[in-house]
Amino acid sequence: MSSISKFLIFIFVVFFFIPCLCEDETNINIAPCLIQQNINNFTIYSNPNNGSSNQYFDLLNFSIQNLRFSATSVPKPVAIILPETKKELASSVFCSKLSSLEIRIRCGGHSYEGTSSVATDGRAFVIIDMMNLDRVIVDPKLDFAWVEGGATLGQTYYAIAKSSDVRGFPAGSCPTVGSGGHIAGGGFGLLSRKYGLAADNVVDVLLVDAEGRMLDREAMGEDVFWAIRGGGGGTWGIVYAWKIKLSRVPKTVTSFIVSRPGTSLEVANLVDKWQHVAPKLDDEFYLSSFVGAGLPQRKGIIGISATFKGFYLGPKTRALSIIRKQFPELGIVEGDCKEMSWIESVVHFSGLDDGSSVLDLKNRYLKVKGYFKAKSDYVRTPIPASGIQEALRTLERQPKGYVILDPYGGIMNRINSESIAFPHRKVNLFTVQYLVEWQEVDNNKSTEYIDWIRGFYDSMEPYVSSGPRAAYVNYIDLDLGAFELINSKTATLSDAVERARVWGEKYFLKNYDRLVQAKTTIDPNNVFRNQQGIPPMSTVVNFKDNV
Repeated sequence: MSSISKFLIFIFVVFFFIPCLCEDETNINIAPCLIQQNINNFTIYSNPNNGSSNQYFDLLNFSIQNLRFSATSVPKPVAIILPETKKELASSVFCSKLSSLEIRIRCGGHSYEGTSSVATDGRAFVIIDMMNLDRVIVDPKLDFAWVEGGATLGQTYYAIAKSSDVRGFPAGSCPTVGSGGHIAGGGFGLLSRKYGLAADNVVDVLLVDAEGRMLDREAMGEDVFWAIRGGGGGTWGIVYAWKIKLSRVPKTVTSFIVSRPGTSLEVANLVDKWQHVAPKLDDEFYLSSFVGAGLPQRKGIIGISATFKGFYLGPKTRALSIIRKQFPELGIVEGDCKEMSWIESVVHFSGLDDGSSVLDLKNRYLKVKGYFKAKSDYVRTPIPASGIQEALRTLERQPKGYVILDPYGGIMNRINSESIAFPHRKVNLFTVQYLVEWQEVDNNKSTEYIDWIRGFYDSMEPYVSSGPRAAYVNYIDLDLGAFELINSKTATLSDAVERARVWGEKYFLKNYDRLVQAKTTIDPNNVFRNQQGIPPMSTVVNFKDNV
């Protein structure tokens, strides 16, 4: 753990009357309960306008990765709790409920819509930050590992590689992402065409439920265990730890990152060929494409660029043979490819600074932060040339925007859509992740950027999945609809189930109704919720529909 992490987790600030940042501005006091439960690592909101310490805000912002949700106008938690043990985790839930506080669970803080750090429903809330619960224990036989919910993907990969040079795990490429939420939403990565999603490789779990009980797979039952693998984070309880099955990797893998700038027609032809090739490559081959006008350009060319990231579980000679045969237009040469170990490839694709080492994977602080908005789609039939050209014209008009195209196929075609809650399998060729990013200096144009990405998304409707238009829950998008809980309007949760269907079926397709049943079993009073949570079929909730 980095020195700044160690500094932050020992912050302890207690006020016996705590100003609630909610509409009624009532004073809520959770501190005595936490102290009584022997929880000492927490910090309470202190108003900076009163000259109070900024330690609270240092901790709050430490894991907010999208700066849209760090603004002073965004609601702030009454308290941030950092449990260090199973008992403290359960007690944190108990005290939050006793104080009538909404609970937000934060593992790495990478929720695209800030749902792990913010409650926008007008109610007082608390963040239970998992950063102290970050151990990764690899079993002696190297077949499995227990990963605590606060461990980042980087910490997980590091621990696995330290134990063995022939084991890996199929999850995402960003090392500061928390395993708790990432795996809960599915978890796609460079090994997923070979071994499936992170959630496909979970064999057991320890979950703290709304009653503070620690449940394993047997205790929660198969329906709930099915739901928490791919059914989204922050909904079922708090994952104390995942038991994951490790994947076999060769001692030598091959990686390349090549940029291909050019005219719109040149790039369109490459992207068109990519969508016909990448989903059909050998399971061991992953080839993604990043497309945008702000990516590296060829000298003298003003326009668009496509960057291709290739990863192969094997030697360079074999990787070159495959890609030259299947995608000669890409023009890959031997010098583009680098042989390395699997853990070195994790660093290679991590987005860390040049010169970063395997040891840097353990650092949970994301150095480069900005503002962004994202959306997602699934593509089931190849996009026609006219559709690709239309998309490129849209991208040329906004250099701060780009798309990431991730290929499916491989084992993703062979896993049943109902095996876990994540449903997007055989019929999908690839995902589209739309992104627009900006920095503080351009934040006065944030509305312009968000309007642009929404318009781009709307324009792609004829070319992507339909009935419903699907989306990936780990790229959470509140534009699809949201609940905003308020005190002035009451409706039954059976109504909430139908309202949530608007986005629930986009994320989970036919698995949505089974998720509702699992939610009713594990959390009938809807203690764990957010703007796009899965509601149960019982009790009453106060809400305003914001669909």
